[in-house]
Amino acid sequence: MEHDVAIAPRLTESANAVFTVLAEAGSATRPQLASLARLSKPTVSSAVAELESVGLAAHSGTASSGTGRNAAVYRLGPAAGAVLAIDLGPALTRVRGCALDGSLLAEATGSRADAADVVREALFTLPADAPIRSIVVAVGDVTAQQDGAGMRPATAKAGPVFDAVAVTLPRGVPVHLENNVNCAALAELHEGAAQGRHTFGYLRIGVGIGLGIVVGGRVLSGANGAAGELARLPYPWDDDRQPRHEALEEYIGARSLLRRAAEAWRDGEGPCPHTAEQLFALAGEGRPAARAVVDRHAVDVGRLAAAVTAVLDPGLIVLGGSTGSDPQLLPGVRAELHRLSWPTEVVSSTLGELGTVVGAARLAVARGVQTVTHTVRTKD
Repeated sequence: MEHDVAIAPRLTESANAVFTVLAEAGSATRPQLASLARLSKPTVSSAVAELESVGLAAHSGTASSGTGRNAAVYRLGPAAGAVLAIDLGPALTRVRGCALDGSLLAEATGSRADAADVVREALFTLPADAPIRSIVVAVGDVTAQQDGAGMRPATAKAGPVFDAVAVTLPRGVPVHLENNVNCAALAELHEGAAQGRHTFGYLRIGVGIGLGIVVGGRVLSGANGAAGELARLPYPWDDDRQPRHEALEEYIGARSLLRRAAEAWRDGEGPCPHTAEQLFALAGEGRPAARAVVDRHAVDVGRLAAAVTAVLDPGLIVLGGSTGSDPQLLPGVRAELHRLSWPTEVVSSTLGELGTVVGAARLAVARGVQTVTHTVRTKD
């Protein structure tokens, strides 16, 4: 299904301001818009009329004002459009389509190999008359940049999958690459385990490892966009061995976890787990070999958390990722962190594997609103 790539109309500054607060509020009366935008009621009335005339706002009912009179309620209009968020995960691709007020319009999930089909499914579900304003693609490759060929990951890790997805996207829509761990950290800040906390670390442990750093309510990306790339920490680090490239990620990642499980498995334990989910399920049942491997994994994650704490002193660490978010790790991580560092709260992610696409959707909405309001403006 084809989607329009409409150019947003030129708006006055007051109309831009009202559109921005209406997108954030979802719906509001004109007095509420005046308060949120800090504009006079006559100015807001003029701005609402302007937005209605181009389909960016629409009347959606009435609400009691408490004085016996009803006030008109407004929401975003059909011309406001939609955004797309794509999480190119190591195993699964998750896609969400949202309106510019953040409401969910479409959702699709499938294997990484079928990423292009998953994106097509989400696009087909979106309202056909909704112009696409922005697309955010979450990848693990933080050094993505724009070159003469357009936006693409800088290494081969996500390249082929990204290329397959790119041809399915509507032409002319801004595409933004974002770090997947940073997206998940943003989601935890606004909708997950870190709500109400302005400084924390989101520690993802799964097939790979990574850290989302939030300071003062903002995600820290670093000078090269690589803040939190824990895989680059030197490991091992002793007199007899030289650190290897991404050796720490290789040691803590899920593949090595399963290898250690296979080495520790004994006859009589039943079938050896082939996935991290199976391993943690067996540990939850009290199987000795599985329990020992998971407990040791908790110690390793606790040591990594201690390194994070030594550098950032975040006050809170949220554990996420396919293995990191399992609550069975919490006691061991907390104990090892307490042994090696100062008191720091450790909690499990409440969003799980959905965190990345949820955070990417928030970024896409913010970018979409900017696409509408950051056009060349006319004076009031």
